[in-house]
Amino acid sequence: MDLHWFASFKKKLDQHYAWPALYVFKFIVPAEKKAELKKLFPQHVISTEKKSGKGNYVSLTYQMMMPSSESVISVYEKAAVVEGIVAL
Repeated sequence: MDLHWFASFKKKLDQHYAWPALYVFKFIVPAEKKAELKKLFPQHVISTEKKSGKGNYVSLTYQMMMPSSESVISVYEKAAVVEGIVAL
């Protein structure tokens, strides 16, 4: 993702949220990468976990209190290291 995308995303976050705010993150990962993602956010509880029909993928939803739009972006950057991840 380029800097323009991040700037645009930050602007949209700031328009729609009053910080600090509860932010919902949803990630889809290959089933074998679930533990890797969970390890990145040990202090947060998964609010929803759902396996795909064949069990190859799992979606994980986190609700996190975020102090700013920059902190939201940093969570996405941190999660991006997991191979095969899709952030919604």
